[in-house]
Amino acid sequence: MEKANLEELRRKVACGAVLETAGFTVDVKESTRRALKYRRGNDIIIVIHDGQGWFDPLSDAKGDVFRLVEHLDDLPFAAALDVVADLVGFVPAAPAWQRQSRERMPDQSVSERWSARRKPWPGSATWCYLQDQRSLPDTVLQRANAQGILREGPQGSIWAVHRDPSGTVTGWEERGPVWRGFASGGAKLLFALGGETSLRLCVTEAAIDAMSLCALEGMRPDTLYLSTGGGWSPTTTEMLFALARRSGAEIVAASDNNRQGDIFAARLKGLAIDAEAGFERLRPELDDWNEVLKAEKRKRDEKKEEKNGCRMPAGRLKGEASPG
Repeated sequence: MEKANLEELRRKVACGAVLETAGFTVDVKESTRRALKYRRGNDIIIVIHDGQGWFDPLSDAKGDVFRLVEHLDDLPFAAALDVVADLVGFVPAAPAWQRQSRERMPDQSVSERWSARRKPWPGSATWCYLQDQRSLPDTVLQRANAQGILREGPQGSIWAVHRDPSGTVTGWEERGPVWRGFASGGAKLLFALGGETSLRLCVTEAAIDAMSLCALEGMRPDTLYLSTGGGWSPTTTEMLFALARRSGAEIVAASDNNRQGDIFAARLKGLAIDAEAGFERLRPELDDWNEVLKAEKRKRDEKKEEKNGCRMPAGRLKGEASPG
């Protein structure tokens, strides 16, 4: 097939069409407009570049629509061409979104947009969201603020910064009551909470989980709490490897309690072996560390209510016999 025909075929068939016909569905909660997460059981594919590209977050597989067919069906390129050609004209279902799309990229750079936002403060919408809905204590939020790694996002959401090895802002994880995503035009590298010289490296899949684990462990001074934001770029690998190469370093895979978390942990174990670092798998009892933190807070609140309920009724007189 001529190169021009290949390009036309690639343009006419979106990766979403291949995935939908293969039994995948869009995970709206885990998707953004620029990165659609498709699931089929335990299989996950992220579609990017307006449907023209994709990658597998659990492996190094990525490419165009032809490579996607090869990846899913284990077909040679010639056979993949026929599969793609049969999908010309097929339009994948569009997910329902909770906010309007942006018609153009922001005029400011990633760093400028980050600098224009305020840090959260006690009583602010973002602080209340993290404290009330995510059960994060003031001590952790104050420590994060001291390191300058949080910002107030729109509508009470939180921005958690990712930086490159030089400290330059490359993007931020966005989390809120009704929204999750990543900075438009940004790059996922590493979110970091804790001392830069810490040798215990707890790696999670989300900044909220990194802060939650920090709270659960009492903000261990020997630990750097990290998040990849669900991504894993070559630069992320380089940054983790550099941290793990230090004498006495240990990688703690603190990923979610599911298959994806186990695959994430296995990848971290391989990195630890290559870096000749220690390794530990730290698995949350529930789905993730924030769920564990919220469950712990509920237990404390219940005990407090029980204790308050056992106090002497206001109407009882001193020396009066107890009921029953």
